[in-house]
Amino acid sequence: MLLAGGQGSRLGALTRDLAKPAVPFGGKYRIIDFSLSNCTASNIDTVGVLTQYKPLMLHEHVGIGTAWDLAVEGGGVSILPPFTREHGGSWYKGTANAIYQNTDFIDHYSPDYVLVISGDHIYEMDYSLMLAFHKEKSADATIAVMEVPWEEASRFGIMKALADGRITEFYEKPKEPVSNLASMGIYIFNWGFLKERLEADEQDESSSHDFGKDVIPSMLKAGKRLFAYKFEGYWKDVGTIDSYFAAHMDLLGESPVFDICGQEKRLLSRSAVMPPHYISPGALIKNSLVTDGCVIEGTVEDSVLFAGVRVCRGAVVRNSILLPRTKVLERARIGRSIIGEGAVIGSGCRIGACDDTVGASGPITVVANSETLCAGACVEPGTIVKAPDLEEEGR
Repeated sequence: MLLAGGQGSRLGALTRDLAKPAVPFGGKYRIIDFSLSNCTASNIDTVGVLTQYKPLMLHEHVGIGTAWDLAVEGGGVSILPPFTREHGGSWYKGTANAIYQNTDFIDHYSPDYVLVISGDHIYEMDYSLMLAFHKEKSADATIAVMEVPWEEASRFGIMKALADGRITEFYEKPKEPVSNLASMGIYIFNWGFLKERLEADEQDESSSHDFGKDVIPSMLKAGKRLFAYKFEGYWKDVGTIDSYFAAHMDLLGESPVFDICGQEKRLLSRSAVMPPHYISPGALIKNSLVTDGCVIEGTVEDSVLFAGVRVCRGAVVRNSILLPRTKVLERARIGRSIIGEGAVIGSGCRIGACDDTVGASGPITVVANSETLCAGACVEPGTIVKAPDLEEEGR
């Protein structure tokens, strides 16, 4: 069960028109592709994708799962938005309620185990290894965990566990963390057990119907067998502009932190068919990912360019992410910025930290999807440019 209904409000302008899992990532993918590809690599062939916030692009992208080899008889991908029932219906009220509202879907397949994952994380993981651990421990529930920097621990569900992995304490986003062992939001449950707990949670009027805030703590309080499965690979929650930008920079370099070009398991996606990218004479590209359909006539360094991007003659792009179909016109300069899908950066514009003397640090500048900046516009580092801003400033 793949939770993909997130609004992603902390990504601001990037999620103005689409759900967070549908946000482009890595040059030719969308964030949800990582979880779906992990399902394929783990031999999972029945996936429910739970959507809610502005789902149109997400529904179109996922389709019936063909791109991930998930269009199979007796399983495959099912899109599961909220729907009206005999006794009414409602939006998903929380992560646990979202699963509760789809118990009929799960019961249809009579599973022994249910894997609950999120559609907005960047990582590569074999869920079958986690399931083997779950069975070995005779667990009621297993939570994938990893150690995070102490200064970031308060952003996560934090737990203490014994040497064998048995969880003894769990706190959702504590102000004063007792450890740095953080939940990744990836769970395996025995289905019969989970169904009982979800039904009880639904009857609790004081509950917010969330796994981390309510269901997991109640399981632990009831003395159930909860275990922590330690994951030591790359994983990033790209829920903020800073983390989204940092995850893209992790893809670059001779030995990238997260190597999507050299993965043993293929990262699958539904991609538009476009012509090869073109690098003109005199263009300069260093340490960058350049995707199909791009036309590069200027300078691109330490950047990720999505499909159909055009960087015109004399333009300079450094330490930046250019989403699909962005146009950077002549002599424009962009530094440490995220340029939204279909945006046009006019001739001679200066966007973000674009001076040659500025290093790869400091605030990130964002230009929203489909925005057009007139020739000569100057956008200071850390600014978020979207339609209301332009109207207020008379630009």
